[in-house]
Amino acid sequence: MNTDHNIDGKESTAQWVESVVEQALARHRDKITRVEVHISDENGSKEGPRSMRCMMEARLEHRQPTTVMSNADNIDAAVRDAAEKLHRAIDSIIGKLHA
Repeated sequence: MNTDHNIDGKESTAQWVESVVEQALARHRDKITRVEVHISDENGSKEGPRSMRCMMEARLEHRQPTTVMSNADNIDAAVRDAAEKLHRAIDSIIGKLHA
């Protein structure tokens, strides 16, 4: 997990993010070689809606990386939404490969 200077990237936060990603992608664990998570606060110290951004990139065996992004009001919502988007994107890719 990578964070910008506006986000506290504590170990507990990293462990939580890892558990959310693992849960969302569990079904395809054997096909994923790597997942990168980048969390940033787009507004910095200023208040504003949907300022938290989570970008996730998954690398599937023998495939180009798959990237998704989510903006939300807080880190929890941004991470969970990005994990769900990544899950759906990987489902789609794997479904096409088996068709």
